[in-house]
Amino acid sequence: MALKKYKPTTPGQRFKVISAFDEITQSTPEKSLTAPKRRTGGRNSEGKMTMRYIGGGHKQQYRLIDFKRDKDDIPGVVKSIEYDPNRTARIALISYKDGEKRYIISPHGLKVGQTVVSGKGVAPDIGNALYLSEIPFGTIIHNVELRPGQGAKLVRSAGNSAQLMSRDGKFAILKMPSGETRMILQTCKATIGMVSNPDHNLESSGKAGRSRWKGRRPRTRGVAMNPVDHPMGGGEGRASGGHPRSRKGVPAKGYKTRARKKASNKYIVEKRKK
Repeated sequence: MALKKYKPTTPGQRFKVISAFDEITQSTPEKSLTAPKRRTGGRNSEGKMTMRYIGGGHKQQYRLIDFKRDKDDIPGVVKSIEYDPNRTARIALISYKDGEKRYIISPHGLKVGQTVVSGKGVAPDIGNALYLSEIPFGTIIHNVELRPGQGAKLVRSAGNSAQLMSRDGKFAILKMPSGETRMILQTCKATIGMVSNPDHNLESSGKAGRSRWKGRRPRTRGVAMNPVDHPMGGGEGRASGGHPRSRKGVPAKGYKTRARKKASNKYIVEKRKK
């Protein structure tokens, strides 16, 4: 996953650092695995703006991703590695032996022509989906289910990975990307390997226009508003705005917003690093 830096021939290219896309092998998506993606522009059914700073952006198609990996014991060949505008990771087109095609989130290091498979008794190789009860300790994994058969909900963004630490009764103990250690049922599935595009956090747009292409409009700072609009607004001259907080007054730094009696608290062995 290489990065591409530009010479400062224009102000917009001076700080531009983007992916070289050298791992991409196919530029057009599989038509049968795409769905229309409607843009709201931040408006509700009445046309009223309910979410600010949304609008415009390039037209996109949604790629249907197989998060369940429920085609057990049927080997599939990687046909292409593709770009997905809806997520930070790359996606891989898998052609199964029975003729069906599906998209999966591509693990780092997956190549065209490799075979992936899911189910019980499968080897813990990159791209294979196994039950947590069969994965060796210390293995790097991603696409982790929270409930059996639900489909992957955890560890899906670019460069992320979790690690299987141990097992305790019917639970597997995982070290999450945040540093949190938590218990997940051993009957849940996970995919071997780290998510692709690990250099994503090093990318820099270089200009505001790239945000507009993604459908993000300019965001007004709280300190630039009036007191009636934001808790940090107002003041004579360029006031700093006081303690950083949201428009509704929720502190931005160090304030815990997690519910104290949340049902999933009992599954957390060790909280994430501060």
